[in-house]
Amino acid sequence: MTDGDHSLAVFIDFENLALGFQGRRDRFDIARVLERLVEKGKIVAKKAYADWSRFMPYTAPLHEAAIELIEIPRRSQTGKNSADIRLCVDAMDLAYSKEHINTFVIVSGDSDFSPLVSKLKELGKHVIGLGMQPSTSDLLRDNCDEFIYYEDLGQAPALAADMEPRLPEAKRKAFALLMESLTALRRENKDVLWSSMIKDTMKRKKPSFNESYHGYRSFSDLLEDAKKEGLLDLETDKRSRTYVVTRFGSELTHGEDGDSPAPARKKSRRRRSGAKRRVAGADAAAAPATADEAGSAAAPPDAIDEALLFFPQPDEPDPADA
Repeated sequence: MTDGDHSLAVFIDFENLALGFQGRRDRFDIARVLERLVEKGKIVAKKAYADWSRFMPYTAPLHEAAIELIEIPRRSQTGKNSADIRLCVDAMDLAYSKEHINTFVIVSGDSDFSPLVSKLKELGKHVIGLGMQPSTSDLLRDNCDEFIYYEDLGQAPALAADMEPRLPEAKRKAFALLMESLTALRRENKDVLWSSMIKDTMKRKKPSFNESYHGYRSFSDLLEDAKKEGLLDLETDKRSRTYVVTRFGSELTHGEDGDSPAPARKKSRRRRSGAKRRVAGADAAAAPATADEAGSAAAPPDAIDEALLFFPQPDEPDPADA
């Protein structure tokens, strides 16, 4: 399944996230979450559940991110709400009614969602969990196909490359988005980085991206210019005749595994000298070893005829004289 085939549905248990942010100075940033999830595929549904009267400062950023806010008021007697069960019902409804949605993202660390995760996996769905480290249950984390900690989001990529400050601002932005997309694909264990795959990832991360705005006629021209600047290496696929990025960023100097590249092997002279000895041995075997052996060697017919001209043989006796 390629990245373009992944359709994601995101369900956010916001009250659980708020529990994880207690005692922290920073605030929950939905942009960091969505920026990471678009690397997985296309997000087609986004819903967040909470009693929003308690989290009014977060409603505006969530609304700007096109997230549907589901209001779940707290009960006056118990102090609880039905956000968990409402989230499960909506998730199962999409799982049965929308077959094209194949990936479900549960943004929560509550272990109560473990049965939901198991049921989604039973239906053949890929389940990704995302939550805070202090408020994430080990049961939920281990039951998901993949789990992402919020604290790991937004960190500087290890494969980023330094760009020259002399570059124009438009090119710097294009190259920065290109390197972020390449890093995202490598993080998703993509071995072959096709140019079309790279452009699709850049479009998901920034839907307004257009290479012509940055001064390039085609996306191939953008890749070629990035190669000239020493940001990546390119190869041309023999079948499709399209570009494939083989290395980029720190891979150019340290390799894909982070180690220093192995030095190029020098051509061995011993093999050549050995070949010479084998050729010399073959000539020696073909040539006679001594002068006697040379004399005993059979001479060609032409040489025998010439020898008879210079060395006449004695006359044979006449039969009549006998």
